[in-house]
Amino acid sequence: MIRRAWRLTPLLLLVGCSPLAEPAVTGGAEGEQCVIPARLTPARAYRPPAEEVAADVETAHYLMAVSWSPQACLTGKDYPDAEHQCRDNRFGLTLHGLWPNGPTRSRHPRYCAPAPAIRAETVRRHFCMTPSPSLQQHEWAAHGTCGWDTPEAYFDQAARLWDGLKRPDLEAIPARDLTAGSIRRAFARANPGLPERAVWVVLAEDGAFREARICYSRAFVWEACPHGAGPRDGTPVRLAARNRATGR
Repeated sequence: MIRRAWRLTPLLLLVGCSPLAEPAVTGGAEGEQCVIPARLTPARAYRPPAEEVAADVETAHYLMAVSWSPQACLTGKDYPDAEHQCRDNRFGLTLHGLWPNGPTRSRHPRYCAPAPAIRAETVRRHFCMTPSPSLQQHEWAAHGTCGWDTPEAYFDQAARLWDGLKRPDLEAIPARDLTAGSIRRAFARANPGLPERAVWVVLAEDGAFREARICYSRAFVWEACPHGAGPRDGTPVRLAARNRATGR
């Protein structure tokens, strides 16, 4: 079970006398490691595609997307910064983002206001939760602007939900028993009061686990996902191993 109440351990990577990274932050599942790079550069602000702007859609509920980092690294999807997320660290479940969702399945609030670049201190503070400056910038621009005035307010809200969610050890589920239903049950058992149908399981085309999207009401209370919870419970699922090639 991965928690954000990390234990500090001394690790300093050196080239000559120049530090490349801050002390490692470790904890949770066996082998979990987060090294915050000393020179962590925020991503640049960008102009959103005009066809993706949906500032006029009301927020009906929220999703918190919890990704399986090895799958993102394997495929190059979900905006990983490979050198940080995939090469220098060992992540399991990480936060993809917190998303305002609309009343229908087809259209959601998106790119609601200008999104300046996130400050370096903010990127660093939330790196072990979302270990990709480019993903942080994208999530703030595409989703955070639809409910929060600043990236700090957006990521602080995301962090409160992230800290309040106990992440199950999916690698402890035998491969023969890994299904969409067993993933939903694992999240529900780790979090008393979380309905299994509040865990929307998302798979890649080849059946590999991509992420679990946890559904919340407008008051940030767990609720059954309004538009379904993904594949049938018995659907077989594969879990990408850690430290495989990024696919890039």
